[in-house]
Amino acid sequence: MGQAARDTELDAILIGGREQRAILIVDYDDTWPSKAASMAQKIQDSLGPAALSVEHIGSTSVSGLAAKPVIDMLVVVADIDDEEAYLVPLESIGLRLRVREYGHRMLRTAGLDFHVHVLSPETAEQVDYLDLRDWLRVSAADRALYESTKRTLAANTWRDMNHYADAKSAVIQQILTHARNWRAGQPTS
Repeated sequence: MGQAARDTELDAILIGGREQRAILIVDYDDTWPSKAASMAQKIQDSLGPAALSVEHIGSTSVSGLAAKPVIDMLVVVADIDDEEAYLVPLESIGLRLRVREYGHRMLRTAGLDFHVHVLSPETAEQVDYLDLRDWLRVSAADRALYESTKRTLAANTWRDMNHYADAKSAVIQQILTHARNWRAGQPTS
């Protein structure tokens, strides 16, 4: 997809428009898991049984992996289109809707230190988030590759944060291939 087409797509799904910010990659912070656990509890308390699962995902969930200082959470709800079941409760704990796209919502805190991804059960995206996290926790080689890629890309200027994420996609797909093979008990290389 070309840059102009991607910008048009982003304009349609981003609440508040595109954002240009410097990408900061920091060394792993030992407080990220406890911060994620605290947020997970807030999410679970606010949603009750509407939250089928709440998981810490992304680079901050992988011990030793440098990351943007933004903790990603994954919340699975029965029906992503039933926004009444989860949006107001999540907004009541300080989260604001940032992305509304087919099959995916993303909310974030005002301080931009948490991104909460909401999905329906057993979507490919949910499986990928968990496979990537779990594989990076056990594969030092792919963890190093991913960190190196992020640090290299962070040195660039991006017209929108999503362009940085898009630039990582080839490496993420390579790592996900290893993760899927590992999950299936097959060779990873």
